[in-house]
Amino acid sequence: MKPVDQILEARWVIPVEPHGVVLDHHAVALAGDMITEVLPIEAARGKYPNAARIELNEHALIPGLVNAHAHNPMVLMRGLADDLPLMTWLNEHIWPAEGRVMGPEFVRDGIELAIAEMLRGGTTCCNENYLFPDAQAATYLKHGFRAVVGLPFIEFPTAWAKSRDEYFDKNLAVHDELRGESLVTTTLAPHAPYTVANETFERIRLMSDQLDIPVHLHLHETAQEVEDSRRDHGMRPIARMHTLGLVNDHLIAIHMTQLTDAEIVQMAEAGASVAHCPESNLKLASGFCPAEKLRRAGVNLAIGTDGAASNNDLDMFGEMRTAAILAKAVANDASAFDAAFALQAATLNGARALGLGERIGSIVPGKQADLAAVRLDAIETQPIYHVASQLVYATGRQQVSDVWIAGRRKLDNRALIGMDIAALRAKAREWHERIAFAQ
Repeated sequence: MKPVDQILEARWVIPVEPHGVVLDHHAVALAGDMITEVLPIEAARGKYPNAARIELNEHALIPGLVNAHAHNPMVLMRGLADDLPLMTWLNEHIWPAEGRVMGPEFVRDGIELAIAEMLRGGTTCCNENYLFPDAQAATYLKHGFRAVVGLPFIEFPTAWAKSRDEYFDKNLAVHDELRGESLVTTTLAPHAPYTVANETFERIRLMSDQLDIPVHLHLHETAQEVEDSRRDHGMRPIARMHTLGLVNDHLIAIHMTQLTDAEIVQMAEAGASVAHCPESNLKLASGFCPAEKLRRAGVNLAIGTDGAASNNDLDMFGEMRTAAILAKAVANDASAFDAAFALQAATLNGARALGLGERIGSIVPGKQADLAAVRLDAIETQPIYHVASQLVYATGRQQVSDVWIAGRRKLDNRALIGMDIAALRAKAREWHERIAFAQ
């Protein structure tokens, strides 16, 4: 075992496991990329006198946030086509714009900008869903950011692949290339029931079973999607996925705004996960995910931002707050989706959905040291009665001061390590000119 080399001393440690616990004046001991112990600060100083000490005297130390659904290259289209319903936004604006600029360079530059934004907001892992997964993976690995890269499938030709067989061949090659990588893993990412055929879904289910990896799928996002499925297939989308064998513990269902009570029970019994994207759903008027009903049924409920083209940010603190407040309104219950659960949904539940629950998502010995320190001494977060409530209902992402991924410091007192902010800004402006000019 590696020796302890870092001691992070925090005013509060919120481990997430056990649920709802807040530890006062505690330290987290790190040995390389691993958490080895959580103990009182004075005990840590006595036990590990030679370890480097980082004092976080006004901070809450939390697990790094897990963005359970993102299209991160789309950060380069932030604000491009606002105030439109989903299908108009997608068919008339986003897909045409992507068709004009799509390629590995667009994906790389978008992800680099997104990584900077996520780190500054305490996010240490994302579930990515976009084209060119090879370029995605290379960029995340270059910057030491934890990511689950979706292997995309859709029935029409794109810049990534021209046929069903080519999608499968190229995606399998990316998966094989990433075998053994600790920071970047994969999911199978068919776009949606209305853009993927039964034959493709059947092959995806077989791949998921054989490779033991999740299926990342937009599902029941809008009422129109459900009605179209009843017209075209004679059943609701979840029923269709069930007949194809995809409603199981490998499924990460995104959005899920249109659900019956029976479908909620079905998801719970199957062990499936839901990635709730409240701000994107609200902005596109897609509907309301019954988050509290899902929680009470025992469904593993995670939180995602969706893409910055429909959100318009990658702010998981904002997403937690919106998720909690919206759930109370939808359930007509002020006690629904409490602060401790909101933090769990944004950390451990996201990790579990991605198949990473044994590695990240809580501050537990033996897990990877993916951590975020949040300053709580700002005027906007004073006074402090309940730390978890303060994090969810009052704290802004600008209060994240420090971030570690696998024990490596990625944000140091708000300064990004190994990233050139001026260069990122310049690239974003170049893409703005190319995209705006092409319209």
